[in-house]
Amino acid sequence: MDIFKKLEILSDAAKYDVSCSSSGSNRKNVKGGIGNCSSNGICHTFTPDGRCVSLLKILLTNYCIYDCKYCINKISNDVPRAFFTPEEVVDLTINFYKRNYIEGLFLSSAIIQNVDYTMELLLKVIKILRLQYKFNGYIHVKAIPGADNRLIEEAGMYADRMSVNIELPSSNGLKLLAPQKNKDSILKPMSFIKNGIIHSKENKKIFKSAPNFVPGGQSTQLIVGATNDNDLSILKLCESLYKGYDLKRVYYSAYVPVNHGGNLPNIDNPPILRENRLYQADWLMRFYGFKSNEILNEDNPNFHEKLDPKTFYALNNLTLFPVEINTAPYELLLRVPGIGLKSAKRIVLTRKVSFLSFEDLKKLGIVLKRAKYFITCKGKYYGEIDMEREKIEKKLILEKDSTKNSNLNFEQLSLFESPIPSKEDKFKVITGQI
Repeated sequence: MDIFKKLEILSDAAKYDVSCSSSGSNRKNVKGGIGNCSSNGICHTFTPDGRCVSLLKILLTNYCIYDCKYCINKISNDVPRAFFTPEEVVDLTINFYKRNYIEGLFLSSAIIQNVDYTMELLLKVIKILRLQYKFNGYIHVKAIPGADNRLIEEAGMYADRMSVNIELPSSNGLKLLAPQKNKDSILKPMSFIKNGIIHSKENKKIFKSAPNFVPGGQSTQLIVGATNDNDLSILKLCESLYKGYDLKRVYYSAYVPVNHGGNLPNIDNPPILRENRLYQADWLMRFYGFKSNEILNEDNPNFHEKLDPKTFYALNNLTLFPVEINTAPYELLLRVPGIGLKSAKRIVLTRKVSFLSFEDLKKLGIVLKRAKYFITCKGKYYGEIDMEREKIEKKLILEKDSTKNSNLNFEQLSLFESPIPSKEDKFKVITGQI
């Protein structure tokens, strides 16, 4: 098979892995133009210092011995298949790098023959790049669950980042949709990589020349919407992963209905809104100090369809509000909807000089559209309505809808009254069913 046909198949098969930020562009060069962007296999990710870098994102192969119900590459699917040799992946990487298309490689694979054989092939690719070609660009490689620890350890000596995809949030989900996989085989390499990173850092303190082990840390991916797990259970899992395995990131991927039947949900569209809400909640846990059971609870186990997680939290905990801007501790300011990390720091620094008024907050650049319902300034409340959940929720939703439609100066007349959506219909908006 032609190398470019393989690239087309295996880059397309890799797009369902969201551990990188975006897909490539298909912009082509024109006569007299400068540069060209390959439409196959180029994705973008961000470094800790904020730089956006391009990576070659491909699968080594999409031939797979597993029959995971949700996966496009499952063995029972009749899809175009291809297989790169390690040398072909190396050749593509070096040539793309020399042409300034990419700055690194994101390499994963379906399971061919067995897990150890697949991991050996991935290891061979990165070893050739590092040792033979002296390639010092960024390399992210997937650790295959169940592979021998020696293979994972060796791969960690050459990769910048490794990831082990959990994919489904619960053991029941794995049994239902991926019976050939199990939770222990996934968590074991995650624990091994975590310990390897710790040992590497300790060795670096003693010996400056000690080899690195996965210096970029590890990450994982969760598929959202393929099972009936609620948002609270997903958040609790992610919280335990951050604490127990010191992950850099958990990536959330809205389930794409590429297959049907076999215990899969009957949805027409990926639950993109739900994916977005999880990223928002994940940010609150990582940077704002929230706990999973603060954001959601047993009475409210799923996200609101129109309100972000922080606002939903505030409405569920109105007894904590309003907070006085001039006296509230930094940690409590971070729990006010509309006040972010920079805004909270700005408030804390400025109020050391003088008491802040509502107008002072505006001058500081604080976005008060949501915050005004949850704060007081010098003891005065500026929310315009009573501190009641139903009233504030209705006001926030109306303001959001009016902002969304602010550019529209007309309304389509209807011959019939619009039905009032049920609670079930509202949840379907998030899950992708409507």
